[in-house]
Amino acid sequence: MRTQVVIIGGGPAGLLLGQLLHQQNIDAVVIERKTRDYVLARIRAGVLETGLVRLLEEAGVAGRLHAEGHVHHGAQLAVNGQMFHLDFSELAGTPVVVYGQTEVTRDLYDAREAAGLRTEFCAEDVAIYDADTDRPYVTFRRDGAEHRIDCDFIAGCDGFHGVSRQAIPLSVRREYEKTYPFGWLGVLSRTPPVHEELIYANSERGFALCSMRNENLSRYYIQCALSDHTEDWTDDAFWTELKRRLPPQIAGRLVTGPSIEKSIAPLRSFVTEPMRWGRLFLCGDAAHIVPPTGAKGLNLAASDVHYLYNGLRQYYCDGHTRGIDCYSERALLRVWKAERFSWWFSGLLHRYPDMSPFDLKMQAADIAFLRDNRAQQQAFAENYVGLPY
Repeated sequence: MRTQVVIIGGGPAGLLLGQLLHQQNIDAVVIERKTRDYVLARIRAGVLETGLVRLLEEAGVAGRLHAEGHVHHGAQLAVNGQMFHLDFSELAGTPVVVYGQTEVTRDLYDAREAAGLRTEFCAEDVAIYDADTDRPYVTFRRDGAEHRIDCDFIAGCDGFHGVSRQAIPLSVRREYEKTYPFGWLGVLSRTPPVHEELIYANSERGFALCSMRNENLSRYYIQCALSDHTEDWTDDAFWTELKRRLPPQIAGRLVTGPSIEKSIAPLRSFVTEPMRWGRLFLCGDAAHIVPPTGAKGLNLAASDVHYLYNGLRQYYCDGHTRGIDCYSERALLRVWKAERFSWWFSGLLHRYPDMSPFDLKMQAADIAFLRDNRAQQQAFAENYVGLPY
């Protein structure tokens, strides 16, 4: 088999890249290790920056998003029982849209199938060959048979544990990482959201976040120890602890119910450089991880897709390589800015095990400066809604 672009990974980044390339009549095959149903069962965040919304519009898959997504013009920050509001539209000129990542992925799969585009599911033992030449190819196994796809370029959209990053030699690749001494315990419940906007809470007991998927589906998080397991937390224990970390007026109107999904996610900041080796390009979690604070994961993958898609479009439609030659440099410039914001916002809201009284005073001063200083609020809003591509 031969195609122009092989996309490894059938998550939202790979699917969005494939759909955008299809809009330009560039042929791409998506290779996915799991089934479509497995991919769609993953529960992920759903705060979309304007840049991602515009990419989905360009890809022709934004209809349901505009019909069902919730436009958020700001967010609430709660500190020691008091709340203050940050107005994104007033401060940065644009809102964000709350629309589940699972729904983004579903829309992209539906569009891909409607267009009759090729997706290779259940692809095991994926391997990349000759990426540093002008004749790269990818192999995989399915049902005991080996398959080979020759191509012009390979897009590695297969996540942190995928094969794409590992295909770049250690002599070329450099990795930067920070692990955080806590995790997020998340609960999904069929309950109405406690507030019309997201609430980020800093309390003496640790961080909490009130989020939502729609009018009857809520997502809540609390900071927990890395040693915790989901079975350590009953639903009642979770709701009790969440209420302790929220302002009384919010905790009093919180509607609780049985959890329909419960998980613990460790927090990590990670970047690999470069994001290109020969004709292999890394996108999304294959190249970088951010803490979920600030919801930059999917949005950062989307900016990678933007740079790579436009580079490939210029190559195939205009005949020049400037876009793909600059891909890694352009993508990493935005990656590191998003990493900085996620790291800073995490430090603003969480209680670290080794925080001294001085550290706590500095954190309180940082929060007060954000609450009282318009320039700081504007910088926060611009980062939250997404820096320009």
